Amino acid sequence: MLNRFLEWVAGNKGLFWGMVIGFAVAILFLTIGFFPTLLIAICVGVGAFLGTHPEVRAAIGAFFTNLFARKDS
Repeated sequence: MLNRFLEWVAGNKGLFWGMVIGFAVAILFLTIGFFPTLLIAICVGVGAFLGTHPEVRAAIGAFFTNLFARKDS
């Protein structure tokens, strides 16, 4: 039985993960509400974007380094 399920998951990865994510979002909606769930989704999206674009991370790091750097006159 477990082998059949794992074979089905292997053949339908997109469907399976879509169902898992949809279920998790539904649970979040029911437990914490719409706006906290939306905030979590936005934070995850920004984190995923920054995780896949190291040049953006470097630019943000340089911005904050320059922002807080001591300016000698």
